Amino acid sequence: MKLNKTTSLITRGFLLSFTLVSGAVFADPQCTTAPENNWIPFEKAKQQVLDMGYKIKVFKRTHTQCYELYGYDKTGERVEIYFNPVDMSKVKEE
Repeated sequence: MKLNKTTSLITRGFLLSFTLVSGAVFADPQCTTAPENNWIPFEKAKQQVLDMGYKIKVFKRTHTQCYELYGYDKTGERVEIYFNPVDMSKVKEE
């Protein structure tokens, strides 16, 4: 089967898009498989992060079952941290 130039470009574009989206989806770590009723409630978790000395810019739940912090540490350095929502242990820190 011979592909014409347009079909080839569309196919390459689709594959590139799929690769980029796939990479973004898998960039976040999987923090837990525990059911949500075992998680620390969101507001309590947020307070724990503040109590740890972090300044919160964004604190959210991810699609990979994490609580994620974008903010600053005690020294003012920018941080991105993924927490296990069951025990608030750090899973990944950047």
